[in-house]
Amino acid sequence: GVLGSGDFARSLAVRLVRSGFRVVVGSRNPKRKASLFPAAAEVTFQAEAAKKADVIFVAVFREHYSTLCDLADVLVGKILVDVSNNTEINHHKESNAEYLASLFPACTVVKAFNVISAWTLQSGARDGNKQVLICSNNQEAKRTIAEIAQVMGFIPVDMGCMSSACEIENIPLRLLPAWKIPIFLALGLFLCFFTYNLIRQVIHPYIREQKNKLYKIPIEVVNTTLPCVSYVMLSLVYLPGVLAACSQLYYGTKYRRFPDWLDQWLQHRKQIGLLSFFCAALHAVYSLCLPMRRSHRYLLIETAVKQAMEKKMTIWVEEEVWRMEIYISVGIIALGLLSLLAITSLPSIANSLNWREFSFIQ
Repeated sequence: GVLGSGDFARSLAVRLVRSGFRVVVGSRNPKRKASLFPAAAEVTFQAEAAKKADVIFVAVFREHYSTLCDLADVLVGKILVDVSNNTEINHHKESNAEYLASLFPACTVVKAFNVISAWTLQSGARDGNKQVLICSNNQEAKRTIAEIAQVMGFIPVDMGCMSSACEIENIPLRLLPAWKIPIFLALGLFLCFFTYNLIRQVIHPYIREQKNKLYKIPIEVVNTTLPCVSYVMLSLVYLPGVLAACSQLYYGTKYRRFPDWLDQWLQHRKQIGLLSFFCAALHAVYSLCLPMRRSHRYLLIETAVKQAMEKKMTIWVEEEVWRMEIYISVGIIALGLLSLLAITSLPSIANSLNWREFSFIQ
């Protein structure tokens, strides 16, 4: 059974029908909502749906839970699956699932499917996250919902008792929690190097020689800053491993816990490395765009005019040519190696490698 007729309820009904389940949908306006659901699903009033189903997905907002209290007698002994989420982290003192359980003490409440989007339900487990996090105080109810999730093509994950519901409900609301520190670190390094390069390439020439080089800020200054950030970020990927090894050698054991700052640093190495690759890739694109600038064309024309006025037939400098050719070649190879490191750090790729293969690439 599915109580509700919103987007998630419709997607849930579609996925359940495609997985071979007999579905009955409870709505306050069944005639108007029937066309939105698959033909194989029965759309009726909420009380009728509650009578016909043993497992009922409560696909309504927390604010509307009280409207279901009239169904309390019909829902006795049923398994209620709470699929709701909040708009803010820890918005209420108790989780939505715990609140639902307090309203229906004669029912068994299970928290599940809230981390699965409506789009994932419609397109199947091949898209998005396959994991369905499940928690409840009743083991048999959890087993029942886990079997339903498996039939639907998802991977059930037992998160324990109902006290875990608050944590599960917070998961969809978190925005890149593992990336916060690495992103702020990259921005801090970028500002430091950008300020230094701005002083060196723009402010200093203006003060000493009265030359206006503000045009360098959008491309040249940024392009000089990006590889600096990339190099430092890449070094920060491998430095904590060295510090951890030194700590183990100093204490003579690998079982002593690392300090919290070092432990956090080690856990963020993957994100720091990917940001290093991002800066390096941007540097490559910016470098390719250098000859496209109008200022660069003016400098080429100015150099050509000076050469013509001085009646020089050639300005070819063998050493500078070779230096630039080697510089670009080494840069391309370095970017290729960094790309390999970045690709193998992605979970889908890293999971296909054994430890020796991963260490070899590193």
